[in-house]
Amino acid sequence: MSVPDGTLQRADDVRHFTALPPLSLYIHLPWCVRKCPYCDFNSHEARGEIPEAAYVDALLADLAAEMPLVWGRQLVSVFIGGGTPSLFSAAALDRLLCGVRALTAFAPGIEITLEANPGTVEQARFDDYRAIGINRLSIGVQSLDERALAALGRIHSADEARRAVEVARRAGFERLNLDLMYGLPDQDRAGAAADLDALLALEPSHVSCYELTLEPNTPFAARPPPVPDDEIRWDMQAALLERMEGAGFRRYEISAFARDGERSVHNLNYWSFGDYIGIGAGAHGKLSFADSGLIRRRSRVRHPRRYLEATPDTRIATDAPIPLGDSALEFMMNALRLVDGVERALFEQHTGVALQPWLATVNRAIDDGLMRPDPGRLAASARGFDLLNDLLGRFVPDERGTGAALRRVIPLTRID
Repeated sequence: MSVPDGTLQRADDVRHFTALPPLSLYIHLPWCVRKCPYCDFNSHEARGEIPEAAYVDALLADLAAEMPLVWGRQLVSVFIGGGTPSLFSAAALDRLLCGVRALTAFAPGIEITLEANPGTVEQARFDDYRAIGINRLSIGVQSLDERALAALGRIHSADEARRAVEVARRAGFERLNLDLMYGLPDQDRAGAAADLDALLALEPSHVSCYELTLEPNTPFAARPPPVPDDEIRWDMQAALLERMEGAGFRRYEISAFARDGERSVHNLNYWSFGDYIGIGAGAHGKLSFADSGLIRRRSRVRHPRRYLEATPDTRIATDAPIPLGDSALEFMMNALRLVDGVERALFEQHTGVALQPWLATVNRAIDDGLMRPDPGRLAASARGFDLLNDLLGRFVPDERGTGAALRRVIPLTRID
């Protein structure tokens, strides 16, 4: 069954934005106590005292330099990620957020998330974090099995993770995400199920549940641990999905589950191809411009020392427009991660180009059972969700070649 063309008939080769997408802010704090052997994020072990004051100064200077690009636009969310952002004192984060408020406009009810690890040092700061306006906490539990935590190189215990949740609750954090990994070294189906049951007993409002992957240039890639085979990992995922649904969580994205009303505003903006400023060492951003019809991706220099030493001109590592022909792939490789997809109108609103030239591709995907036959939405079917890279390959411009383009597809695991 094909979907009708609808009203998105324009097929010219210039972007036109009727309204700019929502705008978020991502702040990267790159230090951690010890880098985990599976981690390929831009994180650096804190050897000695973290230069909090200097780094906050650099972040605010970075944001100030970005503001002429987004004058008049409100932030719908702020996400402070890392690294381990909860290594920063509440005083430093308070100065940071005060500076952000002075430079930007906050939308009513803005979501402000802080990533935290369950270590006792971080727990002691949770009350103060809530007092300075952080209203959502994301705790990197990863597992509640002591052997699994040791195999992952985590520095906290299962009891510390449980205490962290208790402390967060007492501090007033009602919006609480917990990260959980499966497919861990030597883990079997029963172990993965028991781990999830232990996590659900902590009553989070949101769970990020993702498979351990052996990323290039990590110790795990160089010396692979004994992970379960594909069939066992598939069984684990199926069992986890069933357990989550039975516990009142709805899967709304490949690795994200939420109770009613608890979906992440920040990540939903990513996945609907919204705009976001990225500040901090190695941070990425994406901004749309109505006057020029461009969408640009920008990234900062990765190493914290270089970032601290940089000027506004030298802080930007990359700055390039998204080619017009890549608009469909860029949009779809975000939106189709969502279980319900997105309204069809968002394609034109957030890319500035017409959907009409891509309707034949959409209709073939529908006919092949990879997308839903819904005239109002763009969404993968259950089969398409399982074969997402194959589905996305259909939106690669012919001249690019599927293999080359899909190396850039967002991994089907965790989004930072």
